Amino acid sequence: MKFLKTIAVMGLIAFSLDAALAQEATIRKNLAERLPVFSKIDEVSKTPMNGLYELRVNETEIFYTDAEGNFLLQGNLFDTRAKRNLTEERVEKLTAIDFGALPFKDAFTVVRGNGKRKMAVFEDPNCGYCKRFERDLQKISDVTVYMFLFPILGPDSVEKSRSIWCAKDKAKAWTDLMVRDQPVPKASCDTTVLERNLEFGKKRKITGTPTLFFVDGSRVPGAISAQQVEKLLTEAR
Repeated sequence: MKFLKTIAVMGLIAFSLDAALAQEATIRKNLAERLPVFSKIDEVSKTPMNGLYELRVNETEIFYTDAEGNFLLQGNLFDTRAKRNLTEERVEKLTAIDFGALPFKDAFTVVRGNGKRKMAVFEDPNCGYCKRFERDLQKISDVTVYMFLFPILGPDSVEKSRSIWCAKDKAKAWTDLMVRDQPVPKASCDTTVLERNLEFGKKRKITGTPTLFFVDGSRVPGAISAQQVEKLLTEAR
């Protein structure tokens, strides 16, 4: 009898898997035929909401559809009972990064105090939000900041980034510009690092500056206060 029950359970599991695969195939087929931009869907998965399926495309973009692919939604899915933004949580998970896998050779470091705590920042030298962030960051101690030059705001950003990267003291040149508004002396050297940083940012969906990464893999887009940075550094230990 126990053997028969086991066989029955295995049969139900197999049936459920077959049904799920068939459902996914239907969604993929219908959307690909009706909306060619959805011909390549990375993942189809059920959501906690009955009849609603999550579509993941372009690695980190989230859409929602019904069981037949007849309707398409883009937006945030909230769990009102748990007061959670399920879409935001999903995107945060998808865009998280292995901190140790960052290309540190393409960054320079700014060390304050004992430098035990670590974070990485992608910034453009002409970014006003970055300057505000850098000035606030002066209040944080005992941290090593891996600074990735990310010139996305035009040719002048590229020129300034080149001069900073080629400076004898990169950290000083950066701080002088961002905190003290002192111009960067022109300098030249191999600056292919900037191209690598931009390519890395493209792959990792870094679309604005500043973008911050912490050792637990969390990502924070935009300028945040020193208090928020301090909180995240503490939580990421």
